[in-house]
This record gives sequence, structure tokens and C-alpha cells, in this order.
Amino acid sequence: MPPGAFHFDTDGRGKGRGYTWEIEHQGSFALAVVKLEMNQSINAEAGAMVSMSANIELKSELKGGVLGALKRAVGGESAFVSTFTALGGPGEVTFAPGMPGDIAGIEMSGQTFLVQSSSYLAGDTSLNVETRFGGARSFFGGEGLFLLEISGTGLLLVSSFGSIHRKVLRPGDRYVVDTGHLVAWEGHMQYHLRKAAKSGFFRSMLSGEGLVAEFSGPGELLIQTRNLAAFAGLLKPFFPSQSGSGGFSFGS
Repeated sequence: MPPGAFHFDTDGRGKGRGYTWEIEHQGSFALAVVKLEMNQSINAEAGAMVSMSANIELKSELKGGVLGALKRAVGGESAFVSTFTALGGPGEVTFAPGMPGDIAGIEMSGQTFLVQSSSYLAGDTSLNVETRFGGARSFFGGEGLFLLEISGTGLLLVSSFGSIHRKVLRPGDRYVVDTGHLVAWEGHMQYHLRKAAKSGFFRSMLSGEGLVAEFSGPGELLIQTRNLAAFAGLLKPFFPSQSGSGGFSFGS
């Protein structure tokens, strides 16, 4: 599927089948507001709901049965999927990620996106969400061993740590992204994982860069401007660590 086959909503609002949506406070503390018509539903990652109308019914279930739940759990997601339905009239539900960051709305039309498991926020109930093995080396990228393969037609909401940077590749273009900064990309795109420094593993580590993904166009990438694993590393010295004597010491 060539670039532009889906609609990436830069204005942060749109309309789906039985609902409208808008992203407020875009940037570092975004909030997705979904307004459902009566008896209409939307799915979301467990724990993503911020607020909702009193007539919204919430149901959580094991998506894909026990095996599907296990795959989701291994991939870093909740084993449960939450479904929100407006009963007796229209209603509103709002979603936000657990970390400070942005939200992007993608209006899909029969294509596939690959999404880092931590970046999936919510989506149309008709979308098919599967857990896909990302390759053993992806484990060292700080974003886990599995990806989400999301396909179908309807709204897909993804979230980021920091803002979302959109990168469009033309046919023949090649582009390299640190794996800790990836949010989502079109499923047809060719990519491979490698060390940031081609001259060797230790040179790559000494450069401060680890594993990267090299993509080939055409296609579109969504990149987050901050790396959660790197941020956690910066905070580590400020958290107490348990000492051998049973007490706590600061920094290590």
C-alpha cells in the first residue's frame, strides 16, 4: 500500500462508524475524546480510560481466548481488552497513555500497521489486533520482544513518550530509527534490525546508541521524540536501592 493510502489526522479530529473523536492538549499531555452514538462501542487497552459518561458500559474480556491473552501478556500488554458502549443514548469516553506524551489518530482503510506494544491506546471494534514476534534482537532495543499487527478499517489511536514525529519515505528512500523511538509504521514496509555503528558492537555501545531499525520506502513512520528506557536510566540514581544490610541507599 503506497503512502497516503490511510489518513493520518494532523488536525487531531475525525469521524468513524458511530462515533466522532478529537485529540485535545496535543504535545506532551494529550487526551483522546471519543463521542459515541447510542449502542456504539470502541475498544481500548486496559487502564487507558480517563473519564466517561455515566451511561457508558465498560466490559473487559480476554481477547482471543486464553492463548491470545497469553500472547498479549508476553508482548507487554494487558491480557484484557476493554470495550466501552454507550447505552440508552450518546456518551463520551476519554483516553490517555500512562506516560506523558502525544496521541495520533490514524484512520485506516484496509491496511496493516505494526505498533510497539506500549504504544497501542484504542481503536475501532472492527480492527484486528494480533501479537507478532518482532525478532529476538528486538529485545535489546528496550521496547520488548513482540509487536502488535493491527489491520482493518477504522480509527486507530496510538500514543508516544514525548511528541510524535511523522516521517514519510518515498520509493528507494532508506531511513534509520533507534528502536526505542519507534511508535508505528506501515505493515508493508521492509526493515531490518542492526547495530547503530556498523563497525562493531562495542563501537555501537560506546557511541551511546544501541539497536536501530533501517527502513526502506515507500511508507510512513511515526516516531516518538523521547525514549522511555533512556529516561528511566536517567532517573535511576534518584531512587533508593536496597542495601545488603536491609536498609536503603540512594544512588548506585
